[in-house]
Amino acid sequence: MAMADARAEDLGPAPGTDSRGRLLTSDGTPLRRALERSMRRRKLTALALVAPLLAFILIFFAFPIAQMMWRSVDNPQIVNALPRTLDALQDWDGTTIPDEPVFAALHADMMEDLDRARRQQTIGPLAVRLNYEISAARGAISRTSRAVPNFEAPFKDDFLDAHRLWGQPELWRVIKREGRPLTASYYVAALDREYDAEGNIVRRDENRRLYVPLFGRTLALSVAITVLTFALGFPIAYYLSTLPMRYANLLMIAVLLPFWTSLLVRTSAWIVLLQQQGVINTTLVTLGFIDDGNRLSLIYNQTGTIIAMTHILLPFMVLPLYSVMRTIPPTYMRAAKSLGATPWTAFRRVYFPQTLPGIGAGGVLVFIISIGYYITPALVGGQSGRMISNEIARHIQQSLNWGLAAALGTMLLIGVLILYWLFNRLVGSDSLKFG
Repeated sequence: MAMADARAEDLGPAPGTDSRGRLLTSDGTPLRRALERSMRRRKLTALALVAPLLAFILIFFAFPIAQMMWRSVDNPQIVNALPRTLDALQDWDGTTIPDEPVFAALHADMMEDLDRARRQQTIGPLAVRLNYEISAARGAISRTSRAVPNFEAPFKDDFLDAHRLWGQPELWRVIKREGRPLTASYYVAALDREYDAEGNIVRRDENRRLYVPLFGRTLALSVAITVLTFALGFPIAYYLSTLPMRYANLLMIAVLLPFWTSLLVRTSAWIVLLQQQGVINTTLVTLGFIDDGNRLSLIYNQTGTIIAMTHILLPFMVLPLYSVMRTIPPTYMRAAKSLGATPWTAFRRVYFPQTLPGIGAGGVLVFIISIGYYITPALVGGQSGRMISNEIARHIQQSLNWGLAAALGTMLLIGVLILYWLFNRLVGSDSLKFG
């Protein structure tokens, strides 16, 4: 035995291996190292292929969302403009007008802000930020900033003469409360809450509650639109799936036709159809279904929003349903009937359960799209058909309260994610089929 081992050592390693018995490639590289290098090269190639898409998602999707969420809590205006004033307000009781040291600090801050106004623009953002909390604050800051170079110590009387708001403890409470780098006031306002004199968060008066009812209306309209698109889309998809392919393709063109028309044009067409002197009302009057004095109010309300959005979003329900129904063999229904089931029982217990993945996919698509819709509710919704997206757009374009708009958008995003999480827990996203 020992002689055999010695003879094997004399012969050297087996062909295709090294001295340690490892397999080698044709160029003499260990096979394991060559495989690891090949796998690493494949991973780098795959990463290079998806890198443009990943960069696009990060730059144009993830980064804007992160910026929106940050803006909803970012609060630098008062901290940057009034650092001395905030220090002087630390010992203020919050019930009476502050003493002279606070006004002296305010004068020093405003004088410094005026010196650097052209470089940092602190007075303007300060006035806008305070105006979100108190409606007259912007005028108070603007008027005082023009007169503050002429103030002389003691400064308290000069500030009180410059604007009445300096004599109200409410303004000083806002300055002290919001004098932090981060704030929750935008979310407080988005939940129809406000701060009372003691700094507690309380509900607003009933006539000033706006956003919570808007969120509820948005959710209700989205659910109603989803249900309507399902009720209209299911028969259409079923009929398409039972036709021969050549006829189904022709009818599919009619389903996809709205995609080939501008969204603004489709919405404008519904304005023509739904108005009181429009086509629908005129036809009903001509046929004698309604009187000329009792024309239906179908536009600038929730009815107009539901009708127009149901038409626009209907293909998003039909396409997933059709893609699932097309794969269901018709022999299943014939087998169920041959075993004694009625057509309704066969449909209910055999056919319909197999369409649930398409129903789930279409419902998710329609619901998520409709909950953030903007153009159609803005044009045909009127006051009662507005959705939360319209209020977000108003704050961005008109009131310029971007912090509140960011808070509303963040709440809408979180709400959609929670609803999708619930759907995933109850149904399962792996059961969805989008075609």
